[in-house]
Amino acid sequence: MPMKFNHLVLVDNTGLRDWAIDQLSTLAEKVTVFQDYPASESTVMERIGDADGVLVSLHTKLNSNIIQHCPNLKYIGMCCSLYNESSSNVSISSAMEKNIVVKGIKDYGDEGVVEFILSELIRLAKGLGDKQWKEEPVELCNRKLGIIGMGATGTMLANAARAFGMKVFYYSRNRKIEAEKTGASYLPSKDLLKEADIVSTHLPRNTFILNDQEFECLGSGKIVVNTSLGLTFDKNSFLRWINQPGNYAIFDADGCRPYLDEFENHKRIITTHKVSGRTAEAIDRLSVKVIDNIKDFLSRH
Repeated sequence: MPMKFNHLVLVDNTGLRDWAIDQLSTLAEKVTVFQDYPASESTVMERIGDADGVLVSLHTKLNSNIIQHCPNLKYIGMCCSLYNESSSNVSISSAMEKNIVVKGIKDYGDEGVVEFILSELIRLAKGLGDKQWKEEPVELCNRKLGIIGMGATGTMLANAARAFGMKVFYYSRNRKIEAEKTGASYLPSKDLLKEADIVSTHLPRNTFILNDQEFECLGSGKIVVNTSLGLTFDKNSFLRWINQPGNYAIFDADGCRPYLDEFENHKRIITTHKVSGRTAEAIDRLSVKVIDNIKDFLSRH
């Protein structure tokens, strides 16, 4: 029979469904649930206490100091994506030093992100809101979409965009042969910026790819879309670019953190207070994957 956690702590508002939280009682002798976000490092350590398992959202950091001061920890379940340590809110290296298993999830909110991007592009192209890209309403058909970061979201966006008759180009650290087989064309980053009418970035948190030179390559009369976790470019370089006539940008709440208040009143920036990937279906997928990760860990230990 698989073991249970002695004490499993949801250290903040993990966003799990109630049914998933209820199910945790079958996976741990004791479950402690917090539904807010701790304001300090000391509060995080106090909440974890003697726990051997922790669940955490992307909003709370579990840094090296916290991990070192939680002697019983065996498992950290991230209720968010885990790409690499540089983009993670958990100190993976510190966890590895203490033989703590860290598991994240992925591919749970991409559908909502893709729908948001295309819906906002349609509204902007046709002037259905208070902003319009060109002097006359235009179609997306035959427009050139450049995708930077061809992971799950980028691939799904490419497939959806082709259904609208868009021409799709991409740049990624590694060539994506399967994407090329279905019609996406690879270009080096600066060539993509020059070629594309619309550029959508899909990169891990703390990844910055566009500065003054890149925005100069991009030129004017273009649209930049960002739904990554935070900016994927230098803020000041972007502001210089967006203030040139004819340029527009689209962000969801994640994409423009922490600059939402600054960006939302700009006449050519579209923003929302909603996270585009946080849909009912995405929360269901997140909950299933978090529980599956825990069950897999317990079955192996």
